[in-house]
Amino acid sequence: MNPFESIQIGDHGAEVTRLGMGGVFISGRGSADGRDAAPAYDTSLATIAKAHEVGIKYFDTAPLYGNGISEKRYGKVLGRYPRDSFVLSSKVGRVLVPDEADPGEWEMDGIAHLTAKFDLTRDGIMRALEEGLERSGLDHADILYLHDPDVEDMEDEAIATAFPTMIELREQGVVKAIGCGMNQWEMPGRFIERFDLDIILLAGRYTLLDHDAYPEFLPLCVEKNVKIATGGPYNSGILAAQDLDGPLAFNYEQAAPQWIDKARALKRVCDAHGVDMRAAALQFPLAHPAVASVIPGAATPEQVVQNVELIRVEIPEAMWSEMKSEGLIPADAPTP
Repeated sequence: MNPFESIQIGDHGAEVTRLGMGGVFISGRGSADGRDAAPAYDTSLATIAKAHEVGIKYFDTAPLYGNGISEKRYGKVLGRYPRDSFVLSSKVGRVLVPDEADPGEWEMDGIAHLTAKFDLTRDGIMRALEEGLERSGLDHADILYLHDPDVEDMEDEAIATAFPTMIELREQGVVKAIGCGMNQWEMPGRFIERFDLDIILLAGRYTLLDHDAYPEFLPLCVEKNVKIATGGPYNSGILAAQDLDGPLAFNYEQAAPQWIDKARALKRVCDAHGVDMRAAALQFPLAHPAVASVIPGAATPEQVVQNVELIRVEIPEAMWSEMKSEGLIPADAPTP
């Protein structure tokens, strides 16, 4: 599978590569040495540069990721390159305000400690986009997602103000494509029925392990010509774990026994065919015609190279057939 193949998104000139890069880890979140420590900072910048160097051209960020740090670091590195050499997606729905409980500054990044609050008003949408670009120093975002309106049950606000504002931004040429980014498919499905959206960033709901979105949502996306970017293809790391006997996470929390058992079964089949389960996890969603890109995170340059290599692994059809016969993936699911 070619990780650098470009897929068209919508009708306004947006494209993404089959392999993209998520922006959470490069903010330093989850790093052992802290998000403002020099090694994490330097490694983050090197990771972004390596992704662009090897041919990844789709980069995703959000104000929430490191509360501005992801945007800042993407801009510091991507700003070195011609703007038409990469595609940037960002998110609206949250604005960043000074963190009164923890005032100060992240010295490495040169930004104040900030905290996020939801704001789906027209002013909030415009402010989130404009302030994010100011932090990055980049002149535009290509793709704009409405971020997590389900967290505080803001579906009505999304319909009344957020999406109309985003549609206006697309019509004005400020952005090339719009959609939403969420960890569920039901609300995005209702948005697709109501608005002319281009792409959904669907985190964790169509993966090698979790096929919740497969029966209803993916066919709807095909029908409406809406593409999907698959976030969280490793389901919070359980599909990337080399040891499935230790503590494991699924969907941002401790994995329940049924998910651990299924992950073990998937790994057993992968091992029997000599396939790294991470390769199967990255490639499986991409076989569906609705899915344009997978955007795993990467915390080091080595992980960037590894993701590219995993996408390129030749996986025998017999492995997918065995997974289907054991009921581990849907019997009619497209496979690479």
